[in-house]
Amino acid sequence: MKYSNIQLAHFIERPNRFIAHCCLEATGEQVIVHVKNTGRSKELLVPEVLVALNYQPSPKRKTDYDLIAVKKGEMWINIDSQIPNSLAAEGLLQKKIVLPNLIGEIIFMKREYRYGNSKFDIYFETDFGEKGFVEVKGMTLENNGIGAFPDAPTLRGKKHVLELTEAVAAGYHSYLLFIVQFSKIKAATIHKAMQPDFFQAVMQAKQDGVTILAYNCEVDESMIELKGEVSFDLAQAFIDPNL
Repeated sequence: MKYSNIQLAHFIERPNRFIAHCCLEATGEQVIVHVKNTGRSKELLVPEVLVALNYQPSPKRKTDYDLIAVKKGEMWINIDSQIPNSLAAEGLLQKKIVLPNLIGEIIFMKREYRYGNSKFDIYFETDFGEKGFVEVKGMTLENNGIGAFPDAPTLRGKKHVLELTEAVAAGYHSYLLFIVQFSKIKAATIHKAMQPDFFQAVMQAKQDGVTILAYNCEVDESMIELKGEVSFDLAQAFIDPNL
């Protein structure tokens, strides 16, 4: 995924989860931008940090810019919450993402598929008649090379995990796929301290047959590209950089 019109800026403040105020690096103009991630991102969006804005003016929009990436140290982290699903679908079609335990090859895929009380991100079928779901979560929280999810409590995320477990019991293949929106990572895990019940749900889902995967990405200020599978470890300790 390559963004069409990136302008660099410095972050000023975030009055609410939907918008931020930034200062364009090229002109010094202060602009109001749409933040394409409703997570907290407190460790990323600190005053004066370098950010990447995608300039997309339209009479239908309230702002002309989308904040899509933040530079943390020497590493860019993409925070566009719409990107992980597209990367996952593309990765599956191009066989850059491999789903374990499948006999056949995926021959049909549908996004935003309703099952039970949830809409799973991806439904698929294989040439061996296998059927399954992939629920995709973007990961932007990082500390000392460890990535973690979530960075804020997510009731919706917990519901998806519980219904993935129910789908396994009904005969479907079920996958929880984390798209890590940065490149340098030693392992991915669940942020247990942020939401203990989500951690317990994921642990139980894994025991019940839900497969958990994590893939990281190459990221710069104007591009994000799927890189490869990284270790996912529920036992991995994680220290919240915001504490």
